[in-house]
Amino acid sequence: MYIILGATGHVGSAVANALLEKGEPVTMVTRDARKADAWQQKGAQVAIADVHDTVRLKQIFRQGKRLFLLNPPAPPSTDTAAEERRSLRAILDALDGSGLEKIVAQSTYGAQPGERVGDLAVLYELEQALARQDIPASIVRGAYYMSNWEHALYSAQDEGKVYAYYPADFQLPMVAPQDIGEVAARLLTEPTGQMGLYHVEGPELYSPADVAAAFATALQQPVEAVEIPRDQWEGSLKAVGFSDAAAESMANMTAVTLKGPELPEKPIRGATSLQSYIADLVAGSQRG
Repeated sequence: MYIILGATGHVGSAVANALLEKGEPVTMVTRDARKADAWQQKGAQVAIADVHDTVRLKQIFRQGKRLFLLNPPAPPSTDTAAEERRSLRAILDALDGSGLEKIVAQSTYGAQPGERVGDLAVLYELEQALARQDIPASIVRGAYYMSNWEHALYSAQDEGKVYAYYPADFQLPMVAPQDIGEVAARLLTEPTGQMGLYHVEGPELYSPADVAAAFATALQQPVEAVEIPRDQWEGSLKAVGFSDAAAESMANMTAVTLKGPELPEKPIRGATSLQSYIADLVAGSQRG
């Protein structure tokens, strides 16, 4: 049995779908019982649990042999780093005595120690903690999620603009969640002795200008990339519901990315292009 933690987000869902398509038994862990029916219809089992409930998590982990571990993102209205560290501690405690034989964990490009640098530090701490425990573990470092641009659909449609914290021509590696899911599912099914650090990104580097061009093609209207000045980052984040602490963390993480963390020489490249991802996003919104 494969246990999927963080099951109902973009990446967790992609991992589960990839395993189910292979005919593998899957248990989805979610705290939202309303999401159970859809996954059960696909053939998955569903376990209802709060990620902070260590006792319940350990019970679920003991029902399987392999775990996909994604530390759920905290609501931006909270102190996200503090909340994500709290959930991480609960998950790590639940691993002790779980009987699992292999873990595949989701991390991110640029993971590094630090304070107020968002997921970069929390996921680095996850990587380090897994290295210290006894269960064989592989780490998947994903590039910037293409799904992060989904919010831009509305401004692209209504204003002909895509707002970004990066310059229009700033290129960075991006990846579709489904491509991460395929890689993680493969790693989960490999022998326990096959471990490592795996970087996953899309076919090429992309910029906010490329995002705008993809929306323009899909929407069949002009769309331009508009850079949000650095001195407005935190204010713009707070305006959409980020707490002071979360806005600071996100701004600092963005600054780290702009400095250009060292990129892997030989990443695993997914097949999904930014253009096809945006085209599917727009088509899905129009069907809805």
